[in-house]
Amino acid sequence: MTMYELAKERFAALGLDTEKAMETLRKKAISINCWQGDDVVGFDNPDGGAGNGIQTTGNYPGRARSFEELKADFLKAASMIPGKKRINLHACYAVFDKEHPWVDRDQLTYDYFAPWVAFAKENDLGIDFNPTVFSHPMMKDGLSLSSPDEKVRRFWIDHCKATRRIAERIGQELNDEVLNNVWIPDGYKDIPSDRLGPRLRLKEALDEIFAEPCPHVIDCVESKVFAIGVESYTVGSNEFYLAYAATHPGIYDLMDMGHFHPQEFVSDKVSALLPYFDRIPLHVTRPVRWDSDHVVLLDDELKELMKELVRCGALEKAVIGLDFFDASINRIAAWVLGTRAAQKAILFALLQPDAELKKAQDEGDFTRRLVLMEEAKTLPFGAVWEEYCRRTGVPADGAWFDGVRAYERDVLLKRN
Repeated sequence: MTMYELAKERFAALGLDTEKAMETLRKKAISINCWQGDDVVGFDNPDGGAGNGIQTTGNYPGRARSFEELKADFLKAASMIPGKKRINLHACYAVFDKEHPWVDRDQLTYDYFAPWVAFAKENDLGIDFNPTVFSHPMMKDGLSLSSPDEKVRRFWIDHCKATRRIAERIGQELNDEVLNNVWIPDGYKDIPSDRLGPRLRLKEALDEIFAEPCPHVIDCVESKVFAIGVESYTVGSNEFYLAYAATHPGIYDLMDMGHFHPQEFVSDKVSALLPYFDRIPLHVTRPVRWDSDHVVLLDDELKELMKELVRCGALEKAVIGLDFFDASINRIAAWVLGTRAAQKAILFALLQPDAELKKAQDEGDFTRRLVLMEEAKTLPFGAVWEEYCRRTGVPADGAWFDGVRAYERDVLLKRN
């Protein structure tokens, strides 16, 4: 018998169907963050780099510098990632050419992203979208949508309205729903004298941004605890955005795994939102002490998050996007490693004896519950993952990295 056949029998003894688990995983799309490929530089300010609200560290050779290079790198990574994939796209990745020369972000239209849609159609990919409210001179004093300067606020309101229209058109072209996620880095480094004013201005701005109906768009707002430069006060806190989403039908509170206190866990929050929201948008990342956006690994919290989605019957309701950017390592490897880790966590969650665990809890048999949880950790999950990779035509663990190294040698290191 093969390793997979032995594993299949072992899981079947616990009432678990490995074939069903692999099929469920195959259908679950992961939205892969395009910004890992070029260190969040984008195409509208290639000489400026990341800044004004975001930060990238590292200088590994081979960063994508153009639409063509980013597409090629993305496809190389995608060839080593099983299952259904989407592109998580930021507005700063507008494609400019002679017919569509540079415009500022408040003037962007769908035409600047039509090449991305053509790319998605050619490669059976979905697209999700984000306004880019950082790395721009109109970030004044660390504020955008909450700025007291009407000119600054108007620029960013118009940008966010433009991105919703672009997302709507993308959805129409792909006959799909497009998640459009609003995140802003607004806040103060030191103790503010007015905490309410910025939040009232942000609320008013959001009301205008979301006023136009966009039926193909899944609207989200993304909270944060703090960041460098806004250590004392973040305008778009979790409480603010959760309250906003709860009182505005059709708006969702996107939870990023790195945007909470280090002793808070997104896995614990899923069941708190499910009674009130029909979708759970997520950014899967790996914080190290704070929102550092390290490449996703198969760690305990990632496994716990996916287990919670499966236990709650919420995997279909979860809109899973990746958010990490590491410029200190091979960027193709980062994409492959992070996406496969998220998929492994989903498969691991699908192969847990949840029915028996729930039964033990409801019967008050907490000893048996703990024993089952612990023993499930050593079930032969790896053999199922390897079989899944084989069936989906991608390299198994231990086999894909040679392809990355060859691409680095033949393509990445030749970029000046």
